[in-house]
Amino acid sequence: MALLYAPVFVPAFLITLLEMTEVVALVFALSAGGPQLRTAIYGALSGVALAGAIALVAGAAVDRLPPSYLLGPSAIVLAGFGVFLFRSTLRSYRRARAAKSATGGFPEPHPVVQFGAGFSVGVVETTEAVIVLLALAAPGYGVTTLVGAFTAGAFLVGLAWLLHGQIRKIKVPVLKAGATALLFTFSVFWAGEALHVPWPGGDLFLLPLFVVAAILVRAAISLADRATVRVETKR
Repeated sequence: MALLYAPVFVPAFLITLLEMTEVVALVFALSAGGPQLRTAIYGALSGVALAGAIALVAGAAVDRLPPSYLLGPSAIVLAGFGVFLFRSTLRSYRRARAAKSATGGFPEPHPVVQFGAGFSVGVVETTEAVIVLLALAAPGYGVTTLVGAFTAGAFLVGLAWLLHGQIRKIKVPVLKAGATALLFTFSVFWAGEALHVPWPGGDLFLLPLFVVAAILVRAAISLADRATVRVETKR
């Protein structure tokens, strides 16, 4: 049995947990706890299964390539997705702020609409997770990445079953900020590996890199959020 590589297991677990938490929260929001909840769930599961099947095929192809050739491209992919996730994090913070003053609800949509919405949510969020998971697996950590992803999925399914009444209250902005910092951390680390940078302490250097990345991401979020508030106030 292949040994698990903890520095990859953790981000694989967290990224999967983040994206699948959004799937679960959005599915519950779509149904508003109504009798058509199963319709949205079936749609989401179909979307997740489709994207997951494509990911397994792509992952098998990537696993045949020499890991040393994939460090650089993986670093670029993680950095690019880090920027994407940072923008998504900003939107989450803004939505959370706007939700405090929002009132009223929405009528329950038709079952066909719920299935379609659940399916699209499942495909989009799973695809986002897959992009990162493939980049994590590319340097030779396919087994670790797969175990991390499946562990997160099983954990979230169990949590959703136990706390289904509270799922709609799940808040993900802080989790997204942490995941963004993780992506930038691995992007820098693997870029250095590709360039043969002698990181002090080897893999342990991921810890200070993550601390620095987390501080910078949080500072950038605060600055961007304040700028948005000023613009809204002027209006």
